[in-house]
Amino acid sequence: TSKPLKSASQSSKSNYLIFYNFISAALWSGVLAQVIQLNATQGHEKVYAGAGEYTKWVQTLAGLEVVHAALGIVRAPLLTTVMQVASRFLLVWGVVDLFPAATGPNPAYSTMLLAWSVTEVIRYSYFAINLSFGKVPSWMTWLRYNTFFVLYPLGISSECWLVWQATEPAEKTNPLIKYAYLAILAVYVPGSYILFTHMMAQRRKVMKALR
Repeated sequence: TSKPLKSASQSSKSNYLIFYNFISAALWSGVLAQVIQLNATQGHEKVYAGAGEYTKWVQTLAGLEVVHAALGIVRAPLLTTVMQVASRFLLVWGVVDLFPAATGPNPAYSTMLLAWSVTEVIRYSYFAINLSFGKVPSWMTWLRYNTFFVLYPLGISSECWLVWQATEPAEKTNPLIKYAYLAILAVYVPGSYILFTHMMAQRRKVMKALR
């Protein structure tokens, strides 16, 4: 009896992850479409006003990534997952949402969302297709494990610039918030290095298997 139960459990988990990844890919496609459309028609100053609230909640949904890793639903290192999600939460809730006037109209907000959304559309689509069909087209694998060379530095530099932009209004609100931001910037470089080397290790393994 244990084998059928285990099989049913695996099937339920797989179905849930397929659903989660497809929905996430669709939601991040919405972010990407809004960023492109708003930049093209109204300029980067209007991206936050038009897409900020939607993006904030789409990113908040990604908090489930930590739950998935902690419960073993996915085989992902918990530490790097927490670091990735925490940095995103910091930006959408702890920086931009607190000081929208200083960060929202900044071009770095647009470039950050562009880097995030392209990354997530590729990543979630990759997982959804892989879970659904057991394999992924080689071009999608290439995108998944190579685009971060451009998107990661773009995202990180945009995030750092937004945190820096928020230090001035933060000082007027509460100097402790400013010092917290400066402390965050101090750990961003080593933290980014850890995540980047993690992605490089993944890339080497996958690209080697493709040859």
